[in-house]
Amino acid sequence: MRTSIATVSISGDLREKLEAIAAAGFDGVEIFENDFLAYDRSPRDVARMVADLGLTITLFQPFRDFEGLPEPQRSQAFERAERKFDLMAELGTDLMLVCSNVSPLALGGIDRAADDLRALGERAARHGLRVGYEALAWGRHVNDHRDAWEIVRRADHANIGIILDSFHTLSRGLDPNSIRSIPGDKIFIVQLADAPLIDMDLLYWSRHFRSMPGEGDLAVTDFMRAVAATGYDGPISLEIFNDQFRSGSPRTIAADGHRSLVYLMDQVRIAEPDIAIDVPVLPPRVDVQGVAFVEFAADEAEAETLAGHLRQLGFRLTGRHRSKAVDRFSQGDINIVINTEREGLAHSAYLTHGTSAYALGLMVDDAAATVQRAGALGAQLFSQRVGPDQLSIPAVRGIGGGVIYFLDEKSPLGRVWDIEFEVVDDPQQRSDAGLRRVDHVAQTMNYEEMLTWILFYRSIFVAEKSPMVDVVDPSGLVRSQVIENASGSLRLTLNGAESHRTLAGRFIAETFGSSIQHLAFASDDIFATADALRRNGMKTLEISPNYYDDLQARLGIEADMLDRLRAANILYDRDAEGEFFQLYSTNVGEGFFFEIVQRGAGYRGYGALNAPFRIAAQKRALAPLSVPEV
Repeated sequence: MRTSIATVSISGDLREKLEAIAAAGFDGVEIFENDFLAYDRSPRDVARMVADLGLTITLFQPFRDFEGLPEPQRSQAFERAERKFDLMAELGTDLMLVCSNVSPLALGGIDRAADDLRALGERAARHGLRVGYEALAWGRHVNDHRDAWEIVRRADHANIGIILDSFHTLSRGLDPNSIRSIPGDKIFIVQLADAPLIDMDLLYWSRHFRSMPGEGDLAVTDFMRAVAATGYDGPISLEIFNDQFRSGSPRTIAADGHRSLVYLMDQVRIAEPDIAIDVPVLPPRVDVQGVAFVEFAADEAEAETLAGHLRQLGFRLTGRHRSKAVDRFSQGDINIVINTEREGLAHSAYLTHGTSAYALGLMVDDAAATVQRAGALGAQLFSQRVGPDQLSIPAVRGIGGGVIYFLDEKSPLGRVWDIEFEVVDDPQQRSDAGLRRVDHVAQTMNYEEMLTWILFYRSIFVAEKSPMVDVVDPSGLVRSQVIENASGSLRLTLNGAESHRTLAGRFIAETFGSSIQHLAFASDDIFATADALRRNGMKTLEISPNYYDDLQARLGIEADMLDRLRAANILYDRDAEGEFFQLYSTNVGEGFFFEIVQRGAGYRGYGALNAPFRIAAQKRALAPLSVPEV
């Protein structure tokens, strides 16, 4: 598999783009004309720079408004093409993209377009070049790859082929299986882009909202399955127009792009086992069985404060590391680890972020295979010095520079608590609160990071994303999206902040980066849990009484139930499948908090309707941000 990406997909000047593309592991690059024109080096200088970086130029694009023009515009178009052919020779590329005409002067007719392309093919052949014809989804006369293929077929020239673009096919709702009838050797390059499903003008949608395969909602895998069936063996390239990407880190976006292509072609290989596809064979996507532990970094004083909160939640100290300053607190199937080491990543995380949930441990079928897959998809592997009575736990770097550890039952990793920890009694133990397992882990990040982490999780784990939800904060919107598996053993809520004034944005600002902002624990009886928390001395988040008055009007809840909800500060939601109850702690430090939930058997949501009322209550409880004196 040869990978490529268009320079228009990432930010920076041409040199920055090329360096990021090479660093991400791409084989080739599409030079977008405007990127070249804005650069202050000669075509030959660019060619040398591309070669020095180990890349090839797979395509020069775009050549617009060519076919079907009346005179004198037709002759002028051929003259423009000749100048571009000369430029391509200096750049060292042999393929130019011609996109279907959008000019109001363009005349219709498949035969007319085919005649023009045949004549262009003759000129290209004299230069040793090829021309690929692409149907724009908003083309004036040609907006369907089937029509584009018919034009190429009738042109019947060795130097003329078709260029397929997943966005132009899928955005119009065309069946990608029609691609299977195109001979693979007549497909000159394949361009890929995903996108969220949005009902808007096709051109505007394309120019601003494209994303990497796996980040959006289009059937890009089905598109590539159809392409693979043709026998096509040329470059697989990304062409992404996205406002967010244009202002993001070129290296991060390029790395995401390469990951998306490896993930996509792995899915195509699995879906089309009878087709020989030249892609690396990866371990399968990983089924997460549950959250094995969450680890906090803290100093000794703040560790005592955090331990006090955990005991109020019904956790008890159950283990102490044999050789490190690490304590284990447990309840049900939940394990919380507090690390107060003075060296290593935990200490660095504390110095950077303060007390924070910097590491997540996941139970999987095969920890080694999980890391192998993650590494092949570009994840940064993590390891540190292992001392006596310690296991080398496979891990990768996660959100905000934290760590995701992987445990399994088939190796000693499944006995980590017995091997690394001594059992201890907790002299300050309080009542068990009936918390059974981790329901979900909420990660807060800058909004521009969300697509990166959606792709990261989906490409490694057997998990899908929910539709994005806008959560209303009194100071702005927070975009929220869920990554979860079918069984619910992995649930991650990703919350993207666009303003530092929102609760999520303040958390990022105060803790210097993206991180886990809250943990949600599942209870089988939230009212019994609330009683136990009260006996343990825990103060829960106070919800406005106006919320409960509206709840009764909106859902018609019986008076007795409403009184119980109000008395315990429990929020409520329901859908056709079941009920959902939520209870929150007050803030722990700068915006971190705990949540307790009770799910009805079929309820799959997260109480999004309740989020504005919870956020308002949390912001009332926060100290005002300090404002520097002028």
